[in-house]
Amino acid sequence: MSRPTQLHVRRRSLATTFALALGLATLGAVAAPSKPASAAEPAPLDAKVAEDVVTKVQAFYDQSRTFTARFNQEFTVKAYNTKRASAGVVFFEKPGKMAWEYSTPAGNRVVSNGTTVRVYEADNKQMFEQQVSGAQSGAQYPAALSFLLGRGKLSDAFNFQAFAGGDMKFAGGTVLVGTPKTPTPAYTKVLFYVDTATSQIRRVLILDAQGNKNSFVFTEVQVNRPVVATKFVFEPPPGTTVVKP
Repeated sequence: MSRPTQLHVRRRSLATTFALALGLATLGAVAAPSKPASAAEPAPLDAKVAEDVVTKVQAFYDQSRTFTARFNQEFTVKAYNTKRASAGVVFFEKPGKMAWEYSTPAGNRVVSNGTTVRVYEADNKQMFEQQVSGAQSGAQYPAALSFLLGRGKLSDAFNFQAFAGGDMKFAGGTVLVGTPKTPTPAYTKVLFYVDTATSQIRRVLILDAQGNKNSFVFTEVQVNRPVVATKFVFEPPPGTTVVKP
């Protein structure tokens, strides 16, 4: 039996696979993340504002066949007071295809061809693989990503509040705070930082029940540019341990 790691799990849902692959904590009771009692919280904007922003964001990504960007990720583990930074390039193509190519840590990959998800960890020389199939396959993707994959709508997955960007250290935009309509162990809230001029999501902040934070910042965004088909195909190096549910 191979040595255990924090990511070595025999059986998992696809949402959990994504969560682990992208640095999210999993499992545990769903509860709102704790906040300092003295922290002053900004007031949400009118509900109609949230509805309008969500509609514009959805319309933008509904019209986007492909999405490519550089990303910087910071995963904060509250229990250990540690942060892990990573970076790379991400590609999405509808329906259901994606490829996360990590430059830091080098060699890590998360790839889906629309029917199979493969999560490769270079340091551990292991790959997690799970099938995505059937008419309901879109529901298996985490809602924080599914709209980029052409599967699902934000308003179906979240209840939203909108906050002025200036109150959330995001000048020139609006922050949508989404609470999942259906509880999930992967996250309790997802914050979407929306650029007002383009309705593009520039940042995503994912919070879980343990108070961990997973932040993505997208730059050099390109939409509807052709993506080479081989981006969504990945074969691990010889000797890789393959873990399936």
